[in-house]
Amino acid sequence: MSDDKDKKELCIVCAWRAACQKQFALKAGRRCPDFSKDLTLKEEKAEEEKK
Repeated sequence: MSDDKDKKELCIVCAWRAACQKQFALKAGRRCPDFSKDLTLKEEKAEEEKK
């Protein structure tokens, strides 16, 4: 199984997703060299802990 880090390296949470030209060019399971976590998105766990 993949670890938690692999799950976070997805286009839907990448800071560059709006202007990315590689979004559909990489094969599944490959790590994008340009990936950067979008810090404006909140983690589900962080939201649950605040409640």
